[in-house]
Amino acid sequence: MQQAITRNSKSQINVVLNSGSPSSATKEDWLLDSKEREKHAPLKIIQKELGTLVGMEELKELINEIYAWLYINKCRESANLKTNKQVLHMMFKGNPGTGKTTVARMIGKLFHDMNVLSKGHLIEAERADLVGEYIGHTAQKTRELVKKALGGVLFVDEAYSLARGGEKDFGKEAIDTLVKAMEDQQNEFILILAGYSKEMENFLSLNPGLPSRFPVVVSFPDYTVDQLMDIARRMVKEREYKLSYDAERKLKIHLQQVRSKEGSTFSNGRYIRNLLEKSMRKQSMRLLKEGKEDRDCLVLITERDLHLAETP
Repeated sequence: MQQAITRNSKSQINVVLNSGSPSSATKEDWLLDSKEREKHAPLKIIQKELGTLVGMEELKELINEIYAWLYINKCRESANLKTNKQVLHMMFKGNPGTGKTTVARMIGKLFHDMNVLSKGHLIEAERADLVGEYIGHTAQKTRELVKKALGGVLFVDEAYSLARGGEKDFGKEAIDTLVKAMEDQQNEFILILAGYSKEMENFLSLNPGLPSRFPVVVSFPDYTVDQLMDIARRMVKEREYKLSYDAERKLKIHLQQVRSKEGSTFSNGRYIRNLLEKSMRKQSMRLLKEGKEDRDCLVLITERDLHLAETP
């Protein structure tokens, strides 16, 4: 597996999450001692939560790195040593359903546990929440949203949409207001901009001052077919269902076909969730018509129940 965490000339940490097997760097041998586990409880908590996610081994390594950086900086402060300025604003790039919002929520909780953020809550926003209808309205809406996010994380999805419309579009005012808030209140909240990879690259190119303000850039690739099957098995297990052998086989063939013609609209884990929820409804209708109510029938989703008609 190639090294997935790199640094560029703008001092950004670039992380590409892939489907490779866990590397030795993600092992937690250094936390085997009980005293160390107690001391680093916030890290152990987020590691456990990340462990519930499929893949993302490089992200788990990045979390270890960020935690170590924050912890050692606190140790340096206690020793009256100089510390590096901690800028933690991030950029997440990837298609829908790849875990961006889930990871943002986990990061907010970690930073709260480490006393980096006073609350650690997540405020989700998109263009409509930031952009107003007249001059001055956008700045007001954006400042109010930042105020709600103070002490936590402001997660702006499809952030590239703020750059659409040219110079006269109010989206540019939202960007300028966010940049000012990042400077004036840099230690009071964390801004995470998210969106499709290609569009986010174009977004950054339109505003040369932005890349340097986001030291951590994480790319979330689409899940592989095997990972999507793993997600499906976890979802049905959590809901106390199970897929029959024929249902699993049919689902895997379907996902292989979907992925062979995938595009930027594929919604990954969200696609699996929607598919399974519709399949569960179809199973309910089947059981109602058949008059079957025993436990084995209630938990089993068969090949006939799978809802595979929709495209991603």
